Formats: sequence, C-alpha cells, structure tokens
Amino acid sequence: MSFGITKTIPAREGMAAVDALYDGSIREYEFHMAGKPSRLKVGDYVYTIFNDQLIGRLRIKELIPGAVNPKSGKPRTLILVEAPGERLPVPIPKKGHRGTRYYDGAEWPA
Repeated sequence: MSFGITKTIPAREGMAAVDALYDGSIREYEFHMAGKPSRLKVGDYVYTIFNDQLIGRLRIKELIPGAVNPKSGKPRTLILVEAPGERLPVPIPKKGHRGTRYYDGAEWPA
C-alpha cells in the first residue's frame, strides 16, 4: 500500500481534465489542501476520484506551505504532483468527496 490523499476532480472540469493528468499532455499539476498536512510528505500520492471512481494516482513532488485560500483567507498548502501519473486500467468504485482525505491506498492493485 502507498500512503497519500484522495482528491475528487469536480464533474464540471470534465473527463478531458482527468485525461490530461495521465496522458502526458502536462508535466505537473497543483492540488491544494486546507492548513498544513500533518502526515503527508514528498513521495506520497494524490489519488484522483472522478464520477465516484478511483481513476489513478500522481506522486507528490513538492509541498508548498503558506498559501491562502482566495475565498476564505484561511491558510492552505499547495501540493505539486508529477504528471503523467499512473492510471488504473479499470477504474475502481470510490465515493467522491469535498476537500482532502488521507488514504492508505488499500484498493490500489499490487
């Protein structure tokens, strides 16, 4: 198992945005999470969920503290990942959510 977090890609971004994370069209992508991650580190993964399916994962290459949420003014951490990531050949059902959740990678195939 590989530790990380799950992030849900909003449906409004569409499948093209999800595909870009895994098809080699981009080299890095930026996610964010509220506050400071207490257990997350470089080398962990961001597992992506789209339409209630676990699609793939991307390795974290940098955690950038000190950012501010432009809507609320609250602190957040930017999470820079390497792309393309690893895409599952067949997505695994997994309920989407708002925000960030720690995840142990239990459903990821060995």
